[in-house]
Amino acid sequence: MKLKQVLLGLFMAANAVSFAQENKKEVLFTIDDKPFYTDEFTRVYKKNLELVKDDSQKDLNHYLDLFIGYKLKVEKANKLGLQDNASYQNELKSYREQLSKNYVTDTKVTKELIEEAYKRSLKEIKASHILFNLDENAEPADTLKVYNQAMSVRKRILNGEAFETVAMQNSQDPSVKENKGDLGWFSVFRMVYSFESAAYKTKKGEISMPVRTRFGYHLIKVDDIRDNRGQVIVSHIMTLNGQNPVEAATAKSTIDDVYKKLKQGESFESLAQQFSQDKSSSGKGGQLQRFGSGELSSEEFENVAFSLKENGQISEPFQSQFGWHIIKLIEKYPVKSLEETDVDFDSKIRKDDRSRLINASLNEKLSKKYPVKRDDKVYKKIVPLVTDKYYKQEWELPANMKDLNQKLLTINNEKTVDAPAFLNFVFSQQKNNNTQKPIAKLVDKLYAKFVEEQLVNYYNDNLEKEFPEFAYVMDEYRDGLLLFDLMEKEIWTKAKTDTIGLQKFYEDNKANYQWKDRVDVNIFSSTKEDVIKKTEKYLKKDKSIEFIKSNLNKKGDVEIMVKSGVFEIGNDALPKHQNFNVGITDISHEGNYYFITQVNKKMEKGPKKLEETKGKVINDYQQYLETHWVDELKKEFSIKVNQDVFSKVKNQLQVK
Repeated sequence: MKLKQVLLGLFMAANAVSFAQENKKEVLFTIDDKPFYTDEFTRVYKKNLELVKDDSQKDLNHYLDLFIGYKLKVEKANKLGLQDNASYQNELKSYREQLSKNYVTDTKVTKELIEEAYKRSLKEIKASHILFNLDENAEPADTLKVYNQAMSVRKRILNGEAFETVAMQNSQDPSVKENKGDLGWFSVFRMVYSFESAAYKTKKGEISMPVRTRFGYHLIKVDDIRDNRGQVIVSHIMTLNGQNPVEAATAKSTIDDVYKKLKQGESFESLAQQFSQDKSSSGKGGQLQRFGSGELSSEEFENVAFSLKENGQISEPFQSQFGWHIIKLIEKYPVKSLEETDVDFDSKIRKDDRSRLINASLNEKLSKKYPVKRDDKVYKKIVPLVTDKYYKQEWELPANMKDLNQKLLTINNEKTVDAPAFLNFVFSQQKNNNTQKPIAKLVDKLYAKFVEEQLVNYYNDNLEKEFPEFAYVMDEYRDGLLLFDLMEKEIWTKAKTDTIGLQKFYEDNKANYQWKDRVDVNIFSSTKEDVIKKTEKYLKKDKSIEFIKSNLNKKGDVEIMVKSGVFEIGNDALPKHQNFNVGITDISHEGNYYFITQVNKKMEKGPKKLEETKGKVINDYQQYLETHWVDELKKEFSIKVNQDVFSKVKNQLQVK
């Protein structure tokens, strides 16, 4: 697949994209009466003009010939039916889905959200909260009741009652029994978006107004704010807190003994493997995955980890709620720049609640752009078909769906959507545990969601009409993909498998495949002059390579290295400033290295065997086949160039 992408890139370079649009287009040439226009040719030429340095490649007559050759190949691919191949269709569909992601979104809103997230990421917040449970689809009366309850509790805190005490009495977060509402430190993307926003907008020491999330209403108290500490990788050794005083004393004694061993210079990793009771990390020498503030369940552990300054620094023993620890700092990672986080933040934004803002913005634009007309009679017929069984996920589609095959809505006076499509959508949403009542209101809500989805689909289907540059890219990829398949079928495979044709091409062009003077050598190198001189003595005594290496490379030190092979004179592998006559060369010195070469054989220049240059011959044969193939295509198809129009193009491009 990687090779195909590279080759497609090469094809499309000859047909590259330029988003400049021409005021007028005319037929430049036809292939079997199919027209090809001046705007595409001009756009491609202008773009490629910036890429080429050789003036001969700027010649318009030559370029038109290349362009016609390219289009001939595409037409041949279509004639052979390659566009109907399933793998081709799937790959084209996959590419379009990827490309359309940049269009089926609100880039302005996305950019603003990325910048907001980055600004927030520079700070960490320590906060507590009180949760008042409320269903996402709660009725207005129930929503107001919970909101007033939250406001009443907030008033008590503002009047002086301790937040922790009030949290213990009122919060419906199950963890309040252990943490009294304390959420610890967190930064961006750690909480749901609405909660995060409220926390970052609340000043230190203050209590937020009730904040609605999908869990209910929250009161948030910001306890502290600090600069983001970045991330760290650490290793640790842990002994678990005991269940009784004896076990607790043993845990403390063991960690103290380990610390003494570390002070004596023993290996942290080895001690972790032997004594750490954290089984998930002990086998890896105690190393943990990279983490930032709030990502572990122990604030004490995080604080000690971030307090270490130098890589390799080891903490004193300390205790967390889990046990006793010693931490070794492996590496610290500072907060990344906006440019470094852009792609990561974009991905995270699309996965969390922020994506609703992007979708809502796009949906608003599309609803204004494309009018939607609903057939109310058909809709009234549909609504009663959805029963209360829907809430139990027991509702089934009507058995007589064919009788309902009527137009439900029309988008932009063009696309029609029938009633069964909506009912199938309703059925697919059943698993989402929708609770809004009565059922008619829920159907209305689902209809609104269905319309949004249909608008996006319609917009996506018409991207080529909306954005000329999108159409250009898709046309180029479509042609490039076809051309790849065609070239593989007609040229590349043939060049590799046509042994008779390849042999004949080699024989006809043997003069292009010649060896220069070559030498069969053993090249000895060392950074030490005395070692290379010893090598010289051994070589003059006809000692073998193995003998020389075994006598000079001792105690694990590599003093001499050898490279053997057949090389053409002038090859970079050969030392410079040496005469390569059969025998032992003089010692030469280049940079930090000393060289001496044992020349075993000298070979005169002459023709290469096919096996010795097969890769280059195949490549040249492919080019030969392609050149002659284009000539054959020109005979197979009828080509007519409008010379008057081409003259206008030349004048417009101001190329002589």
